[in-house]
Amino acid sequence: MARTRSLEQLSTCLEEFIPEHLLVQNASGKHSRSRIFTKQTTFWAFLSQVINADGGCSEVVSKLRAFAALKCPFAISPSTGAYCSARKNVLKEEIKTVFDHTAETLDKMERRDFCDRRVIVVDGTGLTAPDTKDNQEKWPQQKQQQVGCGFPSLRVCACFSLKTGGVLSYRTGNKRSHELRLFRDQWDDLFQPGDINLADKMFSSYFEFAMLLKRGVDSVVTQPAHKRRPIAEENAVKKLGGNDLIVVWKKPVWSKKAAYSREEWEALPQTLTLRQIKVDVTANGFRVKSFYIITTLLNPDEYPANDLAELYLRRWEVELNFDDLKTTMGMDELRCKTPDMVEKELLMYFIAYNAARWMICKAAGTSGADPMRISFKGALQELRNWEGQLNHPKTTQQDKRKLIAELYRGIALKIVPLRPNRKEPRCLKRRPKPYQLLTEHRSTMNETKHRDKYRAKAA
Repeated sequence: MARTRSLEQLSTCLEEFIPEHLLVQNASGKHSRSRIFTKQTTFWAFLSQVINADGGCSEVVSKLRAFAALKCPFAISPSTGAYCSARKNVLKEEIKTVFDHTAETLDKMERRDFCDRRVIVVDGTGLTAPDTKDNQEKWPQQKQQQVGCGFPSLRVCACFSLKTGGVLSYRTGNKRSHELRLFRDQWDDLFQPGDINLADKMFSSYFEFAMLLKRGVDSVVTQPAHKRRPIAEENAVKKLGGNDLIVVWKKPVWSKKAAYSREEWEALPQTLTLRQIKVDVTANGFRVKSFYIITTLLNPDEYPANDLAELYLRRWEVELNFDDLKTTMGMDELRCKTPDMVEKELLMYFIAYNAARWMICKAAGTSGADPMRISFKGALQELRNWEGQLNHPKTTQQDKRKLIAELYRGIALKIVPLRPNRKEPRCLKRRPKPYQLLTEHRSTMNETKHRDKYRAKAA
């Protein structure tokens, strides 16, 4: 009904990526009856909501009403109640099925990267949700914050494809959830023999090296100096070159605080033969002058030290991927007020992100550009502005194909210049307003007068 014109443009852009059979009506139960907000309408409206710069429910309903005003024999209410109820009726498992399909499709497009092997980069980040009772129970705020002054804090550990930047897998937890535990929960569904795990020092542990190696997965991570000191050259097993050593790690002593059981610890090998590479940093903008890479890739002819150093420097791209999600798309502050809806919203953000990455890869395939050099924000801007043209009543199928081809051409032209070793200090040029922090509940908070305020003199 309303979907045939109101949201057809978005589904037309992404129908190859998100096929229609994933969104068919249920045989019984929720979303089984024919209504305005069918499962398809609700899904595409939800996706449009997270893609849209505004991101509010009212924005989506207004968009639906504007498109359907001349197409439907009845008026659609401006209230968001029906749309919000329809979102609740879409099962999390149904949205998860769509996400898994997007991750698999995107992964198959560009599977090989470093030495013809798939590289998966992992990292964690924090998000906030609305300050409601249900959200606080599942994702408590920080202890040092007073009640009513903080927000529920989510911990997300996600794995990305280094080649395409797409999200392949993720897990969520609260402030007590260590990223290593969230990472380990993804191994069965994520890794395949021959993959390379690329991560920072947070994921550098004896357990990770040993267990991934059992799965046929190699690792390239940095060495945490506070856990293990670098092994000196005289204590190395073999010297492969300058600052390139073969070393042996001994199994750590069992601890009750370890993130794995005693049985898992006993199954670990007594020693691990690893490769330790010292990388000297000469470019400006880095916080360190040198760091150590630890890897299970021991062959120096097949995996030269300089190539491994360059590979690790590409790990920074995962930080940019999170920046695209949290800053460009606005995932940093989630909107839904219940844990179930927050998890659905998070899934929709990852689906929308993967959809944009898929369009970037298709545009790069036709132009020969590197998909990681195409602007993610530029791709979203192209999608937002071109999707409306696909809804024109006089647009034929041939015109739609032409418009979509022009959409991909526009995305391919949004190239981010390559600026190696460019200094990017973590500083703000534009200062925030000097407002006082909310340190008590708003009902008891007394606002302190600003020092610049004054009373005008009597005339």
